[in-house]
Amino acid sequence: MAEQLAGRKVAFLMTDGFEQVEFTEPWNAVKEAGADVKLVSPIEKSVLGFHHTEKGDTFDVDLDIATADASEFDALVLPGGVVNADHLRMDVHAVAFVRAFFEQHKPVAAICHAGWILIEAGVVRGRNVTSYPSLRTDLVNAGADWSDEEVVVDQGLVTSRRPADLPAFIDKTIEEIAEGEHAGQTA
Repeated sequence: MAEQLAGRKVAFLMTDGFEQVEFTEPWNAVKEAGADVKLVSPIEKSVLGFHHTEKGDTFDVDLDIATADASEFDALVLPGGVVNADHLRMDVHAVAFVRAFFEQHKPVAAICHAGWILIEAGVVRGRNVTSYPSLRTDLVNAGADWSDEEVVVDQGLVTSRRPADLPAFIDKTIEEIAEGEHAGQTA
């Protein structure tokens, strides 16, 4: 498994308030699979994770979202967290960055509340997705076909509901990144 993603470069996009385990477990797994991982954020130095509502650890930012270019990456992972997702969907650079991955047919993995960013980027219409249950109506209103499953994969788009789904989310994220671009992954 250590070479499965060798040569791949994967962006993790987040800001303060992300659900820490939804970052650390996928980050470690993707890195262990051989990918070069970068933390991208609108915050310059470090971002603060959360364990539900309790403050967690800080993590160093590798790249400012304002200068990030999706063409330099092979895939994107979007950790959840209510505050994180809400702030990112209001950041024009973050929204454009997410949309660019779809325009370039690259794999995107989003868990929990990260579905809000997908909605803002205008990339869920006609797509099969899942999310934290409270986002169901938002996703359906944006044109997505929502289902209550631990992981849903649709042409390079991987979505999951919550931290308990991380094993399935990680497995499918690595699988989709390894497969590379998907013609059906569009904006």
